[in-house]
Amino acid sequence: MFTEIDLPLILLAALVASMSPGPATLAIAGTSMASGRASGLALASGITTGALIWSIVAALGLGALMLANIWVFEVIRYIGAGYLMFLAYKAMRSALSKKDLATRSFAGSKPLLYTKGVALHLTNPKAILFFGSLFSLGIPPGTEFQDLALVIVAIGLQNFLVFHGYALLFSSQAMTRSYVKMRRWFESVFALGFAAASVKILTAKLS
Repeated sequence: MFTEIDLPLILLAALVASMSPGPATLAIAGTSMASGRASGLALASGITTGALIWSIVAALGLGALMLANIWVFEVIRYIGAGYLMFLAYKAMRSALSKKDLATRSFAGSKPLLYTKGVALHLTNPKAILFFGSLFSLGIPPGTEFQDLALVIVAIGLQNFLVFHGYALLFSSQAMTRSYVKMRRWFESVFALGFAAASVKILTAKLS
């Protein structure tokens, strides 16, 4: 199996996923543009919490499963590679599309927006699929708890910066216009990032 945690690869894949347009990022963008920075930040905090929950579930659940059944690691590895390649395909298709991004706006008090953010991420089936793929590509069976905790904290901090950064970005009309103009370039980078992570999984040397 892999001899050590590939933290840079895990963080790169998580960064590409959290930055690429999806239900969470589009909701943050729409809410920030429609209701302002504070509302966007509240929603982003909820989404960050939801991502952290899925991260913990994937890390601990998959770790225990792979430790008990080593062959499961190989199955998850190939499923994870396939899913990341599917995300690469979707990102590239979006980059080639001439359609505008369709954002979704949430309304309500700050606590309600936080709750909606948590619910949005916890009820998104793609989230658990992604985190399952993510932890399969860089964490070997038998990884110590403190190492798992390091990965969870690192991803959580990175998600916090990305999601809250989106809230700050889209609360500015000037920055929003700039992002929309460069959307296809961003999507192309996301596609390449997902594809690279998938190839890394498939070509990684086992010991």
